[in-house]
Amino acid sequence: MEFLLDPSIWAGFLTLVMLEIVLGIDNLVFIAILADKLSPNQRDKARLTGLSLAMITRLGLLSLISWMVTLRRPFFSIGDISFSGRDLILLTGGVFLLFKATIELHERLENHDMNSLGHKGYASFWSVVIQVIVLDALFSLDAVITAVGMVNNLSVMMIAVVIAMGVMLLASKPLTSFVNSHPTVVVLCLSFLLMIGLSLVAEGVGFHIPKGYLYAAISFSIIIELFNQMARRNFMRYEERRPMRERTAEAIQRLIGGDRQNESHGIDNSTIETIAPQEAFKDEERYMINAVLTLASRSIRSIMTPRGEISWVDLTCSPDEVRIQLLDTPHSLFPVCRGGLDKIVGVVRAKELLVALDHDIDISSFSTTTPPIIVPDTLNPLNLLGVLRRAKGSFVVVTSEFGIVQGLITPLDVLEAIAGEFPDEDETPDIMADGDGWLVKGGTDLHSLQHVLDYKELIKPENDHESLAGLLIKCQGRLPLTGEVIDMPPLRFQIVEASDYCINLVRIIKF
Repeated sequence: MEFLLDPSIWAGFLTLVMLEIVLGIDNLVFIAILADKLSPNQRDKARLTGLSLAMITRLGLLSLISWMVTLRRPFFSIGDISFSGRDLILLTGGVFLLFKATIELHERLENHDMNSLGHKGYASFWSVVIQVIVLDALFSLDAVITAVGMVNNLSVMMIAVVIAMGVMLLASKPLTSFVNSHPTVVVLCLSFLLMIGLSLVAEGVGFHIPKGYLYAAISFSIIIELFNQMARRNFMRYEERRPMRERTAEAIQRLIGGDRQNESHGIDNSTIETIAPQEAFKDEERYMINAVLTLASRSIRSIMTPRGEISWVDLTCSPDEVRIQLLDTPHSLFPVCRGGLDKIVGVVRAKELLVALDHDIDISSFSTTTPPIIVPDTLNPLNLLGVLRRAKGSFVVVTSEFGIVQGLITPLDVLEAIAGEFPDEDETPDIMADGDGWLVKGGTDLHSLQHVLDYKELIKPENDHESLAGLLIKCQGRLPLTGEVIDMPPLRFQIVEASDYCINLVRIIKF
């Protein structure tokens, strides 16, 4: 029993057990397919009976091949190289392992379906058991040849095979699940087969590779794979701590090609390449999906109609002035204020207010019947949707913490935030193509601008501005002047029109 004190024997034994288990996974898959053809109460019995008998077959095959590799008398020579029965067995086994490992690696790296086999079932219990034995004998050739190539002691080979088969018998279901959930383990073991196959071919032509080199390489690879599994497990723990909505949003954004900033947390760029042309997202669809997923991260200021663009009715004006304003403005809803926009009395429909004016009804008392719905400018846009539903077709007024009106939001504003701009008759689009560039209003939302420019770096989490004007003022540290040029490679911004307190129009080009 002195061979039990040899460290190389133990290294080869442990490695062989691991390889035999992994190489037996495919056997388990086929056996599971065959067993599923039986009634549920016979499946486990068929699997255990078939594997037990298959172990005897495998041990006999192992003994036969182990005996054949002892045939060292030369049969023939090619040049200076003589070939014995042992050499032919080693060459044949080595070529077989190289072929088997290459095919398996190709199928796994190309992501071929390993379980898409359509075998017809048999109702007879023993016919299924016989198939299990035959299949195991066929698919265990690689495992047997691997054992012969790894260890020179037949007893060690047999013990390793018995232990591996025992593990397969006791843990077939969890073992299959583990290997399927850790594909890199399978790829690593297949690479070991390439090494062993190469060593068998080399030994078959007379070049001996010490087993210690193989053990050292395999041990080092296993340690690296252990580190890899630990890193993967820590990464999955980190991912689980992130909100499900955030992970889902990033995954879909990667799929539509809409967010390249968080590439490490989403689907790889190659995913989009696998989508058939007829299934690919159109530009409008990509825009809307991206807008929906980023809606919660936007501020309510980026969605609202700003204060300077609000059309409102002043109670201090005469009825004729109010009538002219209503007829000249295409809006259907108006806030009614007393002397200033911050003193809102109510919200009225233009048609109803015109009828009230024709019947000499007091505008002030008429407006108070529909008081405004007011929300703070810190409200989450997702919560805003519920408020708009309660508004029943009206709009909500956005105010600051000091009660100053910042803007208003209609259902159309939310739709524009998702699907793009719908300008009124008296409005010009916020973004207009102009030769090799674009003419953009200073108050344009950066989310919309990013989509048009196909540039994803305008919005940064640490910034608190939502408009193009805010971006340019932040960049310069002051209000830019008309004619001034600001470069943010690959974009160039030229101030076309600006006043003493705001930026009205900007020309943007890519350079």
